[in-house]
Amino acid sequence: MKTISIQKRSQEPISCSSCRAACCRLEVMLIGDTGVPDRHVVVDEWGAESMRRLEDGWCSAIDRQTFLCTIYENRPWICREFETGSYECLEERAVLGVR
Repeated sequence: MKTISIQKRSQEPISCSSCRAACCRLEVMLIGDTGVPDRHVVVDEWGAESMRRLEDGWCSAIDRQTFLCTIYENRPWICREFETGSYECLEERAVLGVR
């Protein structure tokens, strides 16, 4: 019989304010008029818009001191829909070693 190992995750509640923005390293495509300031938008060769990421891989809208979003009120739809504590959230936190 094959054994499958299970990783234990922290039982502490997950909070965006203590997460250090693990999801803010993901590619974020912009669809429609988002209200995101132009300085945070990059357009690819086919005209698709996405959130600008800086050389360190983080979204350009993240304050590097606090890891809070500087455009929170104008953040893209996908950022609004990314659920804290969801499977995707937990996976990104694990990749970055955030517990």
